[in-house]
Amino acid sequence: MRRVGCNLLWLVPGRVGGTETATVALLRQIAAHPPDDLELTLYALDAFGHAYPDVVRAFPTRLVPITGRVRPLRVLTENTWLANATRDGLDLVHHMGGVLPVVRGTRGVVTVHDLQPFDMPENFEPVKRVYLQRSIPRSVRRAAAVIAPTEFVRRGIVERFDVPPERIHVATWGVGAPTTEVSVAEVQARYGLPRRWFVYPSFTWNHKNHETLLRAFAVVAAREQDVALVLTGGEGPAERSIADRIVALGLRGRVRRTGLIPRRDVLAIVRGATAMVFPSRYEGFGLPVLEAMGLGTPVLSSVAGALPEVVGDAAVKLPVEDAAAWVEAMLRILEDDEQRARLVEAGRKRVAEFTWARTADATLGTYRAVLGDGAAPPPPPDDAPRGPEGARDDGALP
Repeated sequence: MRRVGCNLLWLVPGRVGGTETATVALLRQIAAHPPDDLELTLYALDAFGHAYPDVVRAFPTRLVPITGRVRPLRVLTENTWLANATRDGLDLVHHMGGVLPVVRGTRGVVTVHDLQPFDMPENFEPVKRVYLQRSIPRSVRRAAAVIAPTEFVRRGIVERFDVPPERIHVATWGVGAPTTEVSVAEVQARYGLPRRWFVYPSFTWNHKNHETLLRAFAVVAAREQDVALVLTGGEGPAERSIADRIVALGLRGRVRRTGLIPRRDVLAIVRGATAMVFPSRYEGFGLPVLEAMGLGTPVLSSVAGALPEVVGDAAVKLPVEDAAAWVEAMLRILEDDEQRARLVEAGRKRVAEFTWARTADATLGTYRAVLGDGAAPPPPPDDAPRGPEGARDDGALP
């Protein structure tokens, strides 16, 4: 039995968005189907244990009593407490948050979720930007293997950091079974929703591009009086400007800003929506679009980052900044039942190709390859054929 540690000290519950959802889902999948040859031990914050008691019960776990919200303290903990805790008895440590600590006692695998600090550095405050721009290249070069969620991220790592392609492995994220914990009628009553609504589940980070969506929805709202826009997710740096923009566009009462709400409520709101609108300027994966498809909700998506690779032909794909195109697409999906039905069917077929079992298999396969016990899924060849949106059509990603 080989022992693998999982560094989760970066995961502050409720603060890291889709990467939290994906990491927890991956761990739950492994817990449900534990491998015979590997034992995982978790190293996490106390807050993680409180947020996910089922996960910490499923694995040997060591919790550290810090909040994780003070980055220098977390980094210090990784280079002291974690380094000491993982020095003895582990064969490998998976650093699941994108960075290898400077002080390491054991070989490491690192997951890089995206390269936004390099592709859109203006979205980061200076200290964090400098830290990530120094730490990520060092981490991917020193790691025994690197895991990326999409070919978009894998290709960026290879090209930007000159890392041998064979060391970068793709473990695409998955989608769980649709939830029925909360009904659509319940969330309609709880959040005061009208008969029809669009939904955008996202923190108010700058790259999420709420501005273009609000400009487009202002036109839609003027033409369709019974439609709302629901913005779920926590507060990011753009929160104040978005609130001001809602007022300036005369959208108070037409935009529901829920903030962070229970995940089961978010999923019910998505399930009842006319469509999910996802105008993000940058995504390393884009899990919410797949979750919407799994719930039978049509998706209008931007063509930024990994999104075309993930949605395939199962979404309406739109230019990031073209508000007029978003207006046209939103109005059409409100009126065209045939288009909605086509997108729902295409979405269900698309999500069937993304499973957490596949994510777990690729992740565990990478561990085995590093440990010399098997072959990790190889990266796609450079000459692999591509689809119309530039995504590889070779099985590396469905």
